[in-house]
Amino acid sequence: MNTTYDVKFWEIQRRKDRKTLSFLVRWTVDRKAKSKSFRTKGLAESFLSDLRQAAKAGEASDVTAGLPLSMLAAEQPAGPTFLEFAQTYVLSRWRTSAARTRETDVYGLLSLVADLPNRPPDGDMRELLRSHALLPVDRRPELPHALVSVLAWLQKASLPLADLQDPRVVRAALDAISVTFTGKDAAANTVRRKREVLHHLLELAVEQKELSANPLQAVKWTPPKAAATIDPRTVVNPEQARALLAAVPAIGRTRGGRLHGMFACMYYAALRPEEAAGLRRQNCGLPEEGWGLLTVEKARPQANKRWTNSGETHDLRGLKHRAKDDTREIPIPPVLVAVLRTHIDRYGVAGDGGLFRTSKGRPFSSSAYSAVWQEARRRALTAEQVASALASRPYDLRHAAVSLWLNAGVPATEVAKRAGHSVDVLLRVYAKCIEGQRGRANRQISEALLQ
Repeated sequence: MNTTYDVKFWEIQRRKDRKTLSFLVRWTVDRKAKSKSFRTKGLAESFLSDLRQAAKAGEASDVTAGLPLSMLAAEQPAGPTFLEFAQTYVLSRWRTSAARTRETDVYGLLSLVADLPNRPPDGDMRELLRSHALLPVDRRPELPHALVSVLAWLQKASLPLADLQDPRVVRAALDAISVTFTGKDAAANTVRRKREVLHHLLELAVEQKELSANPLQAVKWTPPKAAATIDPRTVVNPEQARALLAAVPAIGRTRGGRLHGMFACMYYAALRPEEAAGLRRQNCGLPEEGWGLLTVEKARPQANKRWTNSGETHDLRGLKHRAKDDTREIPIPPVLVAVLRTHIDRYGVAGDGGLFRTSKGRPFSSSAYSAVWQEARRRALTAEQVASALASRPYDLRHAAVSLWLNAGVPATEVAKRAGHSVDVLLRVYAKCIEGQRGRANRQISEALLQ
């Protein structure tokens, strides 16, 4: 520890450059400027008095912290800071989490900091957390020079984890996750995911005896209600789906043609985009006539390279909500069998049997296939439909498929099996997309009224 007796003090400064009035105590330690702000003048005067008394008593001060040794010991937090425990939390979940889950965890963690001078821009702090501070040590790139001071400030300003036992701090954290970076209300699903991350972090703190109880339970705070069902306005009918798929092959030099089969799998087999991206030739039973069979065993979700195990943008993962080596069999109609046979004849397969890849043999990025999809919408739909939510995302093809099966009278148990849902989730999520329920209900009520 580097100490000195060279300490000088300045008068308290009243600050009006912030949203709330504050009072700044300024002093120097070994000719290095130090400062600390307080919300009231009384607190500022008390702190300055403690500094003066320690210097008058001949007490040495720590050059780095700028405090007399007695005050430095008193200010040391009991237990980790929020930043330190956030690093522990991310590391504890890293090995067993998918890349997108790792990304969600880090994006859901905010910086709980004290109101110290020289606060860096919020954007710089977010960049530091996501690209360096909240990654495992062996994954951290070299810290850019511009972020060195940001890290130093954040380490100094991060609140002790124990401060979350104060309901006011917890409420401030919940309020922070409820708005976007521009101060607008965040989407309900975003708020829900971020609260889940905070909840899991605090549960780990309880498990590791850093907190006696999860402080979220002591705060009466209601998150915005998130939609739990599919919006029927996004679901295309069979004629619209055929028109959209027919428009895809003509887009670009070869990109549309290479993606046609992938989109067809989303509609005719209700595959998720990452499941279609992970489909291989050995997963496809494609007879010359009649129905075929897809055996889905892997998904290839996209994420930033910093989150994946392979260091590539796509990792091979097991199926969503399934055991590691579980598979799902999906009978496919002759129209999809024909599409896939044509695709394989025209473009072949990758070394591992993968079906859908770029002309350079790489998996398609979500931005690439989304751009093709938007162009297909412009070619196949009316201007009014293009401006609407109708099939606004490739994922909506899956919704259209499941809705079609339910409306065709396929038992919910069979639809759930093919789509990879539980029956409960299936009926809850797609309740608004099942046509004919209102008419049947009205007839039943009319019959009852006549009795």
